[in-house]
Amino acid sequence: MGKSLKKITILHTNDLHSHLENWPQIRRYLSEEKERYQAAGHTVLTFDIGDAMDREHALTEATDGTANIRLMNTIHYDGVTIGNNEGLGNTKDQLNHLYDEANFDVILGNLLTAPNKTQPKWAVPAKLIETAAHTRILVLGLTAPYTLTYPLVGWQPISVERMLPRLLAQYAGQYDDVVLLSHLGIDVDRMIAKRYPEVNVIIGAHTHHLLVHGELVNQSLLAAAGKWGQYIGTIQLQLENHHIVAKEASVVKTDTLQRATTDRDEINGYIAEGEHLLSQRKIATLPVAMDHSWEGHSRLTSEGLAALEDYAQTDAAIINGGLFMTDLPAGEVTANDFHNLLPHAMHAMRVTLNGYDLWRLIREMEKNRVFLSRFPIKGMGFRGKVFGSINYSGISYDEHDQQVLFRGEVLSPVRHYTIAMPDHYLFIPFFPTISIVGQNEIMYGKLLRNVLSDYLAKRYPLQLGKEDVHG
Repeated sequence: MGKSLKKITILHTNDLHSHLENWPQIRRYLSEEKERYQAAGHTVLTFDIGDAMDREHALTEATDGTANIRLMNTIHYDGVTIGNNEGLGNTKDQLNHLYDEANFDVILGNLLTAPNKTQPKWAVPAKLIETAAHTRILVLGLTAPYTLTYPLVGWQPISVERMLPRLLAQYAGQYDDVVLLSHLGIDVDRMIAKRYPEVNVIIGAHTHHLLVHGELVNQSLLAAAGKWGQYIGTIQLQLENHHIVAKEASVVKTDTLQRATTDRDEINGYIAEGEHLLSQRKIATLPVAMDHSWEGHSRLTSEGLAALEDYAQTDAAIINGGLFMTDLPAGEVTANDFHNLLPHAMHAMRVTLNGYDLWRLIREMEKNRVFLSRFPIKGMGFRGKVFGSINYSGISYDEHDQQVLFRGEVLSPVRHYTIAMPDHYLFIPFFPTISIVGQNEIMYGKLLRNVLSDYLAKRYPLQLGKEDVHG
């Protein structure tokens, strides 16, 4: 029996989030391991499970993620799926061109082009891979179907419950084994393992979970390699008569891998290239420096509030001081300054509430004010350190009589009020009034940094110096 066993090795990465400080070691490891296993007679497959890019990195921001694809091309992945950073961190046009130069397949079965609900041209719904021993592997890719936000960008997400059985039925009879690239999160992966016994291997992502030795749920092997490229995953499959008879998963810690003397220069080079490209984009000429403060009010929170009101066309705005990561200098400021200032994957949002519900929202904010001023928020678009102080424009609160004023007037319970704020507030658990009763319109046209930079460009237009005029 031993002689008839065939071996497949799967190498996988996930949730790199543009942590390019780990990239040189990852690239070497994947290339060397692929060569080593192929020399031992294994079929080797390499996959990425999404969120490879993150606009927090200057090079990703400057190239809209295409630099990340160029780097991924050096691995020759057999397939990747997308995460929300690719799907929601880009405009529709940017995502439509993100993979123009990719030398790998994007496997994505549950995100369709709206409104006509067709498969996007840059992705395939599934991929059939036949090994040298004629084992047929069906590779599926599914991403977290954000029903609230994907339609705003022009995509129609489909639930796992609707799409997975449809794909399995569509390819019935064409495969021996199924591998799922799942940017869905560990809870959904476990659900799939319980409900869909056809899925042999589920390589996970999205919730940044690390399964050091994998996890067996019914017949399915779950694997996942944490976040930020801190780990790289390996799955070993043994097959007899084209079916898996043994499977195991492991990870290696990237930090323990050999570094090359050139790694530091390469990593710094990515940052320098991104910052150089962003610095070429001049935005405004500021008459004074603009300071930031996480726990107090600052010039930047004032400008941020005014920018939100201007963009959303509202009479009031709310913003948290922890969004602003740096100061802005007096004089010429560039896209690089704004990227360092607001690295977050956030948008503006209009929230409409009646007077009573607005009073309740402000009470929620005041109740959480002290706690949030130093609270370290993680994820959901936030790329900073702490939430910071809550700042209002057009709204004031009197803590003695718990009265809320809107543009100086006492709230009317029956009147409706519209306030601009970051869409982040809809997703964090501190202000439930917004999600429960708010009429919420996320304004997906611009990231928050562009809302502010466009506003300041309008208020403080670029001053051409003599060298600009003559040069």
